[in-house]
Amino acid sequence: MTTVAEPTNLPPKRPRLPEWFRLQLPTASAYFATRNLIDDLNLNTVCESAKCPNHWECWSQGTATFMIAGDRCTRACGFCAVDTRRPMALEADEPERVAEATRRMKLRHVVITAVARDDLPDGGAAHFQQVIQSVREVNPGILIEVLTPDFMDDNAAIDTVLAARPEIFNHNLETIRRLTPEVRSVATYDRSLSVLRKVKERSPETFTKSGIMLGLGETEEELWEALGDLRAAGCNLLTLGQYLQPTKKHLPVVEFIHPDKFAEHKQTAEAMGFTYVASGPLVRSSYHADDFVPEDYQQSS
Repeated sequence: MTTVAEPTNLPPKRPRLPEWFRLQLPTASAYFATRNLIDDLNLNTVCESAKCPNHWECWSQGTATFMIAGDRCTRACGFCAVDTRRPMALEADEPERVAEATRRMKLRHVVITAVARDDLPDGGAAHFQQVIQSVREVNPGILIEVLTPDFMDDNAAIDTVLAARPEIFNHNLETIRRLTPEVRSVATYDRSLSVLRKVKERSPETFTKSGIMLGLGETEEELWEALGDLRAAGCNLLTLGQYLQPTKKHLPVVEFIHPDKFAEHKQTAEAMGFTYVASGPLVRSSYHADDFVPEDYQQSS
């Protein structure tokens, strides 16, 4: 009897998700209303572009994270599913469309992020400013959180965004120092820390925020080092979540972190002095962002 050898050149199978990742698909009418609004205003969301596992839940609750400056990034990070083709020109009416979306959705907290635009002299900073200003015009009481690229640590670009006075300035460290060259494209560990430090120095009243993905092969000691570096840079708010491989072309998951371990990490981070910590397998930078209400917290120094 002839046996057929198994092919040896097949890519490794992606590991099965643990049971705590089982999600229930949406049935709420709010999900479809959010979907229709995004389509109607021709907006991009990081929820879709980055294949976020929470977008079903968030859209069902009538929230979304708006991604400005197009849906094509000039960087190709090993963890990110956002398109990396040549970016298109900025859309002059995008600030008004984002503002209209926040008005229709009656948002009290909006998260505005963007692809990296290294092709633009200011990295897209002026566009961020215009979007923030447009949102404030139609929603004067809204809390605005920006999740920015590193702007190549350019002082003028950072000042441009801060001039629009967002309440929260988020820039993700993404991973620990050792893994940064593999995980991130162009960005560096120390540059990201510098951006957060400069924001706090220039605008002490602004809450600074950062996030780290777990499960890429970091050790706990390396994680504590990264959290210490964030605190030394004046970072107030922290998110810790599980890395999930968006496609077979992206970095594999090395480990699925148990929810109990995320709870322990939350306690450790709080003891290190972070003002607010969100830590869990499904936590992402903007997931339940409106759970943080600045008036309820005193900034950590």
